[in-house]
Amino acid sequence: MEPLTTPYPLKYSVPKARVFLIFLSMFFCTAVLCLLQLRFFKPKTKDFYSFEIKDSRGRIVSLEKYRGKATLVVNVASYCQHTDKNYIALQDLHREFGPSHFTVLAFPCNQFGESEPGSSQEIEAFAKGNYGVTFPVFHKIKILGSEAEPAFKFLIDSSKKEPRWNFWKYLVSPEGKVVKFWRPEEPIESIKPEITSLIRQIIMKKREDL
Repeated sequence: MEPLTTPYPLKYSVPKARVFLIFLSMFFCTAVLCLLQLRFFKPKTKDFYSFEIKDSRGRIVSLEKYRGKATLVVNVASYCQHTDKNYIALQDLHREFGPSHFTVLAFPCNQFGESEPGSSQEIEAFAKGNYGVTFPVFHKIKILGSEAEPAFKFLIDSSKKEPRWNFWKYLVSPEGKVVKFWRPEEPIESIKPEITSLIRQIIMKKREDL
């Protein structure tokens, strides 16, 4: 039996130059798609309220629950020359402006003069028992170094100001951005106008949304 034959000649293989052009076109299209994705689908920028932290009992807490409020974030210590004055003033602020539109968030830290040696639960009990605090006191954290708490590191990076001692204060807007910071020795009276301004903005926005 004779082998089948075709009246048409077999096509020659595609020239190497054409293969290279096809490959180059595919590479170019892929690069363009990647650039478009980076342009239009950028990852969401973090703000203070996008972080998770631990409470005094080690349970994970989302800071998202405080979004929409003016927040004063403080690195606290139980055995510091600023402890009495600051805890009393912070509780007064929380009582006067909170809790609907404002809150104080306390982060114990033992990196400044080793003035916060106790456990997280001991620190919380100390603050409540001695100063009657009603604002949250979180898990003891590190602020400086490679093990710094990411939420607090965000405050430092945003403000370009790193705490040098206990009771540094960072005012955070309802959107999670750092508005201002204060050193421990600065009077609470200098903080009140900033808090009042943020709360006024919150109330006006709520009225506009009604």
